Amino acid sequence: MSVLKIINLHAEAEGKKILNGVDLTIREGETVALLGPNGHGKSTLFNVIMGHPRYTVTEGSVIFDDQDILSIPTDERSKLGIFLGMQSPSEIPGVINSDFLKAALNARREKPISTYNFYKLIDQTTKELKIPFDLATRSLNEGFSGGEKKRNEIFQMKILEPKIALLDEIDSGLDVDAMQVVADVIKKEQEKGRGFLIISHYARLYDLIKPTRTVVMINGRIVLDGGPEIFKRIDQTGYEFIKTELGIEIEKEQQEMNTISIGLCAVKKV
Repeated sequence: MSVLKIINLHAEAEGKKILNGVDLTIREGETVALLGPNGHGKSTLFNVIMGHPRYTVTEGSVIFDDQDILSIPTDERSKLGIFLGMQSPSEIPGVINSDFLKAALNARREKPISTYNFYKLIDQTTKELKIPFDLATRSLNEGFSGGEKKRNEIFQMKILEPKIALLDEIDSGLDVDAMQVVADVIKKEQEKGRGFLIISHYARLYDLIKPTRTVVMINGRIVLDGGPEIFKRIDQTGYEFIKTELGIEIEKEQQEMNTISIGLCAVKKV
């Protein structure tokens, strides 16, 4: 069983501290809801796990399958089986979605997938996700609506079959029907042993996917780790109880750097 273990992780951007000692473990087969006010480090955590060059790790470790991955490039982290569904996916004109996916898929295979089998996989996956086949034939995210970008992230995840998926606000821009499809996919993938760490500001998604755990990040560290009762309480009352019951002062919102550079790609540049 694959395990992603984050130990005392500290990180900063442009000299500003954002993560302040994150401790968190995600196992295959778990679906973990990651909650917290805006600007408290959730997206930064995902970007640091995947090796975004704008962030500097000043202390701590990220262990995946008994290997500290902080010293290896992003494409190698992806090949090990970690996937990031981005909050704001980049548009890359001229790079066809299916070409990008085929290159990413072949990068983690011993033998390249045949064109026939690849397009058979594309056809099966688009039907399961209820998205048009021509989504795969368009330039990567170019001209996509917000909802199309999010469904394309799930499409990529399905094709690449990671061990652990980090999904950053995967439900934003989705209508009710599309959110149900995404939730169904996440539940099916969890049953296959896939692990998930999911950021969302909406209890509806969590109600649909039924996370096995809920963790809360405040001031760049995990302050609560428990069951679904946590996200339900936050949905009803907000984060005020963190201050009154745990005695934790919630700092003002920090500006997180969510822009993803093209360099943060699953396919190694040649």
